[in-house]
Amino acid sequence: MARSRPPAPPVPPPAERARTLAGRARHAAVIGEAVGELGESGEGDGELRATPTLHHVPSTGAATLQFPEDHPLVLRVRERGEALLPVMLELADVAPVTVRRPVRGLLWVSGRLRVLPLRVARRAALRIAAELPDERLLDVGHGETLLRLEPAMVVLSDAEGTEALAPTAMAAAPPDPVAATGDPWLAHLAAAHAGTLSALVPRLPVHLRRPGHRLAPLGVDRFGLRLRVESEGDDHDVRLPFAAPLSCPGQLGEAVRALIGGADEAPGLRATSRRAAGA
Repeated sequence: MARSRPPAPPVPPPAERARTLAGRARHAAVIGEAVGELGESGEGDGELRATPTLHHVPSTGAATLQFPEDHPLVLRVRERGEALLPVMLELADVAPVTVRRPVRGLLWVSGRLRVLPLRVARRAALRIAAELPDERLLDVGHGETLLRLEPAMVVLSDAEGTEALAPTAMAAAPPDPVAATGDPWLAHLAAAHAGTLSALVPRLPVHLRRPGHRLAPLGVDRFGLRLRVESEGDDHDVRLPFAAPLSCPGQLGEAVRALIGGADEAPGLRATSRRAAGA
């Protein structure tokens, strides 16, 4: 008789995961076709890869990117005028804890760039500062300018797979209720609650409970907690589903206590080899 596999733990749908990644990604790069001396590093076959001073990506994917006014990318966009410059924005979601392979996911937003007029740029800087205060925004109009990416396509690649999405799908996705506080919570869990992590070890698949393995909290969303198990030769990600989807960050503590209390049974666990996944 064939053995049935336990059902995979629930995860947020791709559009929701893309929206979360766009909002919290700390690393961004604009990728496009280089012309002349546009390439920052001088490497590659005519590829431009430029890192903005600051980036802000709302749920619509219409990213605002801050660059020095004399940056080659800004000059190129100005030269294009109404034609706009086709580029791709790469966003990297990096774990808030120290792990061997820290990139949890990538989001690529393809579209066209335009320079925001100074008056519009200053209003945009004020709106961004109201949401995420950053002193670098004070330089807009004083040696720095803002570019706006008009999105056409979004591609998400994370532990759950790769998915192409329309920007409208990402914009329509509901926000994850723990997205804004998840990473600080994970960092605090790793730094101050080693006992809690140890208590989660019985929830791991048996072959990952060996002495010498390192356990780190890698991600959290409304459906569950994602752990990284690092061994000498490989890395594995394990997703522990919560008993019920969370509706606010205040429920995180209770949800983890429930995981610890139910350590004798671990339905729906899924372990993924990071090496096998090529991450």
